[in-house]
Amino acid sequence: MHHAPRLEDQFLTRRDFLQRCGLGFGALGLAAMVGPERLGAESLGGFRPNNPLAPRAPHFPVKAKRVIHIFANGGPSQVDTFDPKPTLTKWHGKPLPLDLRTERKTGAAFGSPFKFQKYGQSGIEVSELFPHVAESIDEIAVIRSMRADVPNHEPSLLLMNCGDARLPRPSLGSWVTYGLGSENQNLPGFIAMCPGGYPIQESQNWQSGFLPGIYQGNYINSANTEIEKLIEHITNSATSRSDQRAQIDLLQQLNARHAAPRGQDAQLEARIQSYELAYRMQMEATDAFAVEREPAAMRAMYGDTQHGRQLLTARRLLERGVRFVQVWHGEGQPWDNHDDIEINHRKLALQADQPIGALLKDLKQRGMLEDTLVIWGGEFGRTPVVELPAVGANSGKVNGRDHNHHGFTMWMAGGGVKGGTVYGATDEFGFKAVEKPVHVHDLHATILALLGFDHEKLTYRHSGRDFRLTDVHGKVVRDLIA
Repeated sequence: MHHAPRLEDQFLTRRDFLQRCGLGFGALGLAAMVGPERLGAESLGGFRPNNPLAPRAPHFPVKAKRVIHIFANGGPSQVDTFDPKPTLTKWHGKPLPLDLRTERKTGAAFGSPFKFQKYGQSGIEVSELFPHVAESIDEIAVIRSMRADVPNHEPSLLLMNCGDARLPRPSLGSWVTYGLGSENQNLPGFIAMCPGGYPIQESQNWQSGFLPGIYQGNYINSANTEIEKLIEHITNSATSRSDQRAQIDLLQQLNARHAAPRGQDAQLEARIQSYELAYRMQMEATDAFAVEREPAAMRAMYGDTQHGRQLLTARRLLERGVRFVQVWHGEGQPWDNHDDIEINHRKLALQADQPIGALLKDLKQRGMLEDTLVIWGGEFGRTPVVELPAVGANSGKVNGRDHNHHGFTMWMAGGGVKGGTVYGATDEFGFKAVEKPVHVHDLHATILALLGFDHEKLTYRHSGRDFRLTDVHGKVVRDLIA
């Protein structure tokens, strides 16, 4: 297609010439001095000149190179999983000497219906709900003094995933891929697997916020097993690969021409990158999600369940260079058990325990656990007292627990974590963090440190100031790092 010559196509103004050439030579000089792999947000104001997902070195050398975040959606009970409270059992059915009524009306003490026992050389106590996970307890650091800000799902989910309970901010996975890039340019750097649809707050949980859109988490409905349903339009039956390549090349040329006079447009850059990534994914993604190619013994080890397939897929993705995989658990029935906590927590743990235990052992056998950071937990915990009828979301049964952000448990394994340790403590009833409290901001700072970043220096310039995951908060918990 031809058009009549236009004067603006042939000439640059003096200002355009100086801007394009001067800044361009400056960037080339910088690249020559420090090397392209060191060009990060600090050097070019957040703009990635070539491939924004190219692998990059962190601020300092560490073991962890990749992350799998297992999100126990809804808030599992700490006193029924990884924080035993024998005193609570003694007080079962009696009013506790704690005033929990500042938020909601509460009932009497509710001792855990589950038994705890010690595991491993470390002797850490774990509930009977997680025997498979407990077999790897010497690889795990249990944080029993977590705390958040409010006892509501929406803000707590955003706080745990994005570092802010209210404002739109980039997610943890987006910050990690922004900082490290990805080791496989044929797959997204950040994948979020959530079966059966979006959780509360939907895609905000893995949003890129003000970061370029290429760092947004790619959602996968892992309830599906067929690749065509897992990833829509992954194959093109109407056009050959060579014809697709020609179409993409033409499209990229047109996009580049459109982008040239518009400078550093993050949305346009993300769109251009998404077209190229979608083309490259056709072969690689089909292989990565094909868990049926795993040996039968390996599939049996994880279990032929939805969560088993999710975690086996997650390992395959990490193996292929994906930087951050978030796996949601609590499909259909989340961990938000206001009623029938004994029945529902047992059911959920039965779904999760074997696959998580298999993942930890599988990663260790492959030599991947030492440079893979595994995180488990929800947005908050649950009260040590029973929830009363007609309060919150329960259906009138007096056998469940309400939300509790004052003290709960999370754990980390692999990736430079000091395994076989317990950090912090709640009070004798499991209500509030009283020893070495760890706020969500502190957890994020520690995760970034395990990945080689100073959380105060991993920043992005937006609206006139430098933003970071931890905003103006967060302290690294050094005792969690080996």
